[in-house]
Amino acid sequence: MRTLKKISALRTECGKAVRPLVLVPTMGALHVGHAALIRRARQIAGEEGTVAASIFINPIQFNSSKDLALYPRLEVADRRLCRELGVDILFQPSAKEMYYEDCSVFVEEEVLSRGLCGASRAGHFRGMCTVVAKLFNLFAPDAAVFGAKDYQQLAIVRRMVRDLNFPIRIIEHPTMREKDGLAMSSRNIRLSPEARKVAPAIYQALLRAKANTGSPHQVLKKLRRDLELIPGVRMDYVECVPAISPESATHWLQSTVIAVAVFLGEVRLIDNIRIPQHRPNSLKKAANCSQA
Repeated sequence: MRTLKKISALRTECGKAVRPLVLVPTMGALHVGHAALIRRARQIAGEEGTVAASIFINPIQFNSSKDLALYPRLEVADRRLCRELGVDILFQPSAKEMYYEDCSVFVEEEVLSRGLCGASRAGHFRGMCTVVAKLFNLFAPDAAVFGAKDYQQLAIVRRMVRDLNFPIRIIEHPTMREKDGLAMSSRNIRLSPEARKVAPAIYQALLRAKANTGSPHQVLKKLRRDLELIPGVRMDYVECVPAISPESATHWLQSTVIAVAVFLGEVRLIDNIRIPQHRPNSLKKAANCSQA
């Protein structure tokens, strides 16, 4: 594994890399979910191709300096895991390496980023799009793998690739979960013992919502009540959106996602679940289901 910290070295290494080159962008604090993304990248690249990963805690996508300071940093363990998983190129730049002091050009998506996480995290997706676009330019990958837990991020990256004509295939990997159902996240290690004990109730509530045959409005009303019963929870949003676009849905489509974001203590957790394609009321229009 070649571990690089400079852009010039990365360009040189990627320029001579055997294709296909498949990228897994991360912010570190790697866990089993990240390992699954890297293994998927290897499947796509094949034994002869190149698997690349980036570890960069992107400061411009945090809307809170406190959140940025508290984000887990496990650089040595992350490098060890990447090596064990067979990553060929690992890029671990500093913020100074990635951004000029007077940088003034950013990438911003203006439709899909309005709701959900975009509504409560000002500037988050501008920062995310900017750094992902930079990574795509630097690695020039043939494909990139993203997890489905960050549903809105995945949709926005796909739109950016389409609109900016990046010749890159975006691969979605299913959400990886702990044995008790909690969606894997680097933020989970910040949960208090009490919060970690009740956190799986988020996914349990989503499963009940998936089984509910009511209208979107009815399903989300019940889901919100279930989530509010979790000790210590503070709501951010509960919404249903089309699977192809994170904009509020008013009736069940062939593929719909229920997405939630809650706080347990100071830790913000997101999760989502796909709704079955055929619902009894699929043709009945319901009230607007946004519950942000």
